[in-house]
Amino acid sequence: MGDKRQEILSIIKDTRSLPILPGIITKLNALAQNSKSSIQEMARLVSSDQVLSARVLRLVNSPSYGFYRVSTISNAMILLGIDVVKCLALSTSIFEIMEQNIMGLWEHSLGTGVAANVIACRLKLAETEEISTAGLNKAELELLGIDHSEVGGWLANAWYLPEKLVEPIMYHHDVSKAKNHQVKTAVVHLADVLVKASGFGFSGDDLVPQIQPLAWQRLNLNEQLLEEIVEEIEDRLIDTKNFSMELQEGNETRT
Repeated sequence: MGDKRQEILSIIKDTRSLPILPGIITKLNALAQNSKSSIQEMARLVSSDQVLSARVLRLVNSPSYGFYRVSTISNAMILLGIDVVKCLALSTSIFEIMEQNIMGLWEHSLGTGVAANVIACRLKLAETEEISTAGLNKAELELLGIDHSEVGGWLANAWYLPEKLVEPIMYHHDVSKAKNHQVKTAVVHLADVLVKASGFGFSGDDLVPQIQPLAWQRLNLNEQLLEEIVEEIEDRLIDTKNFSMELQEGNETRT
């Protein structure tokens, strides 16, 4: 297993072999960082990709978000937020290169993103979209015999994602290692644990880890709040499963 691990790490560390972020994400990032850019400009960019624009509209009109009859990309981006749209573009790209036999890993990451959003909203944390993105962007490679959080951190760095995303991705299995974004890391940790406990998707094993005491402390959790979070996550995961199935059907149609 050691030789295999080193082989995988060497491949991942070779940036030439990494999957390239879709051009639309690079352009969205550039527009988002430009204070003179408008939502309309970003919406035109998203609209140029028929698959992505269809999925944006499907997501904003889904029960998960509670918005209905949204028919324009610009309105959808205002309601969802730019980070959610960028996250959807990235996840769509990753989805398309995944083989069907590891769809459980995709669903686990998708569920963790949803759970992280629920937790962040319940705790009234800032930057909920980014926390959701960190939850969804976890690179699930445990089936390859390697710690996916370690790999996820390397990928996030290679893709020049900001540190506030890198730390939650890289250290959600050990919250104490996060130095600058410990609360975000604790959210992703809790989301990962709760989604595994729910049986949604498959992250590489059936082991459900305990919630780390530091995460419990940093999020100021109590039993009642945890029960409320679990109940809301369970409801949201039903919608998420339906959304995942729609994506699979859409991918099969394209191929």
